[in-house]
Amino acid sequence: MANLNILVVEDEDAIREMLIMVLEQAGLQVSAAASAEEALGALAENRVDLLVLDWMLPGMSGVELARRLKRESSYKELPIILLTARGEEEDKIRGLEIGADDYITKPFSPKELVARIKAVMRRSGKLSETGQLTLGDLTLDAEQHRLSIAGKVIDVSPTEFRLMQFFMTNPDKVYSRTHLLDQVWGRSVYIEERTVDVHIRRLRKLLAEFDREDLIQTVRGFGYRLSMAE
Repeated sequence: MANLNILVVEDEDAIREMLIMVLEQAGLQVSAAASAEEALGALAENRVDLLVLDWMLPGMSGVELARRLKRESSYKELPIILLTARGEEEDKIRGLEIGADDYITKPFSPKELVARIKAVMRRSGKLSETGQLTLGDLTLDAEQHRLSIAGKVIDVSPTEFRLMQFFMTNPDKVYSRTHLLDQVWGRSVYIEERTVDVHIRRLRKLLAEFDREDLIQTVRGFGYRLSMAE
C-alpha cells in the first residue's frame, strides 16, 4: 500500500497524531489537516487516494465537507471514511447517504481502521489483495514498481508508471489533460498540458514494442482513456 496517499482530517491533536502513526506503520503515505479548510488546501496541492474524515470539525463540519466534495467532479469518486462518536443508526445512514464509503464509530482499534481502509480501497479498485492491478494481460505491481504485458516487463519512468496506474485504476473512462495533471502530477506543480501528450507518446512507443499501442486511446476534443476494447 506504499503508493496510497491518505489525508487525515481531525481537529484533536492527540487523535490526529495517533492516526498518522498507525497509518504510516501500515505502510501508507499520510498527510493531515486540522479543519475542513486545511483539507481543501491539501486536496488542491496533492493527489489523495482516500480521506479519513472526522464528523465534528471546527467551522465546516466533516459531513458538510464530504457533501461538498461529492458534488465536485474532481472529487466525486474520492473514497471517504467518516470518524465519529455518533453511534445512532440515523447518523450512520446520514453519513452514507451523503456519499461516505464507510463509517467508524469512536473508539475504534487501529487494526479496524487499517482493515476498513483496505476494504474501501479494494472496492474502489485502487488496491488488490496481492498489491497488483490486472487488466487483461496488463499487470501493474505497485510494490515492486513493475509494469508488464503477458509477463514481459515494460521499462517505464516513474511518471509513466503513475500514469498507467491511474489509467488502470480507472479503465474505459475519458480524462482531460487537466484532470490527468491533477491526479498524476499533483496540483502543487505547474506543468503545461502538453507534458501529458509527451508522456502519452512515450507510453505508446513502449507499448508498440508489444503491438499494444492502441491501449491508450485519444478521444478527440476530450482527452485520453485506457481501454482493452479494440
